[in-house]
Amino acid sequence: MRKDSRLSRMLHVLLHMAQRHEPMTSDAIAQMLGTNPAVVRRTMAGLRDAGYVRSEKGHGGGWLLAADLANVSLLDIHRAVGGPRIFAIGADNSDPACAVERAVNAALDDALRDAEALLVARLGKVSLADLARSFGEYQPHAALGPS
Repeated sequence: MRKDSRLSRMLHVLLHMAQRHEPMTSDAIAQMLGTNPAVVRRTMAGLRDAGYVRSEKGHGGGWLLAADLANVSLLDIHRAVGGPRIFAIGADNSDPACAVERAVNAALDDALRDAEALLVARLGKVSLADLARSFGEYQPHAALGPS
């Protein structure tokens, strides 16, 4: 099964954007990610709608950070890029007639709910600034670009 890499790819892009003081074009981001600029624009639109990036049109335009990295969590980015459910595993039949299948579903549902709550809580505690600090590149507000 193919993994959904939107979260990790957009975190990668955002942290590179934080290192730059000029806009990044969809073409440049697409080249970095090995994808199509249309895919980049579609994904960045979710980040723009959430207020984490903004775009400037015209010559010299592109994507810029619009939020302080310290105020944006990994969970925020996951939600903004339309990330899938945290876990893709689950019951085959949500309303089974079989008592055994109901017991299996209940056990799986409880375990998955607990695991998802733990992962969501951890993603919510890590900011983009925390990630940037991990490789020594965080400077508060420096990544916001010109207003």
